[in-house]
Amino acid sequence: MIRASLAVLAAMMVIGSTTAAMAGDAEDCNNAKALMKTDLARVVSACRRLAEQGIALGEHNLGVLYHEGKGVPQDYEEAVKWYRKAADQGFADAQSDLGTAYYEGKGVPQDFKEAVAWSRKAADQGFAKAKYNLGTAYIAGKGVPQNFNEAAKWFREAADQGLAQAQFNLGYMYAKGDGLPQNSATAAEWYRKAADQSDAEAQRNLGFMYQDGRGVTKDLAQAYMWFDLAAKTYPAGPDRDVAISGRDSVAVLMTPTQIGEAQRLVREWEPTLNP
Repeated sequence: MIRASLAVLAAMMVIGSTTAAMAGDAEDCNNAKALMKTDLARVVSACRRLAEQGIALGEHNLGVLYHEGKGVPQDYEEAVKWYRKAADQGFADAQSDLGTAYYEGKGVPQDFKEAVAWSRKAADQGFAKAKYNLGTAYIAGKGVPQNFNEAAKWFREAADQGLAQAQFNLGYMYAKGDGLPQNSATAAEWYRKAADQSDAEAQRNLGFMYQDGRGVTKDLAQAYMWFDLAAKTYPAGPDRDVAISGRDSVAVLMTPTQIGEAQRLVREWEPTLNP
């Protein structure tokens, strides 16, 4: 009896330590984005251990590591393998990323219908990026018939969840009247939501709207601020040059006091973080 009790106790200790180890791996893998900056090898090990035990979080995040070539050789086919395992378990992040893989033809033959099918699975679970991807598919008519109204519906759902790319696209559709009634004021509202999350294109477009007084009251200081923020957000290239040109063209119409006020607005601006 004593031996049996000791054996049971030993088994319980092993189970307990295994459970604790899994919990630690789950925490490390779930916090991969932050932890990668300091201990990438730890993230890879944690996610791989989870993935090899069939845990969807680990499978998906290991796929992301292979896709990005972080801590492992970049391998799109290996990424897709792990995405699919997690997606088959209903993991929305993986379903969305698998849809993107099919859309881009990375790791699998390009297949727009398959891309839409996987994106829809994730969107039906409320995953904002998948809703955005569906909107993009409807805009382009890839995998589905082109339908601007349907695109606007999906962009709106993702935008309401705070996704900056969707907020920008919804603003653009209102600005152009594509699939939605043309409305510059509503376009400016959605651009601002995206711009507040450091979306460079939305910042630049807001600059033009404040410069011209379209959908907003004309305000050169605001125009200068948004152009300058866009210039700071964009990488070097033509888009950044347009933002700089916009800022400089506004500056010549401003007094030194107005420029100083605009520069103060730039210094004090802080991005909004999407929860």
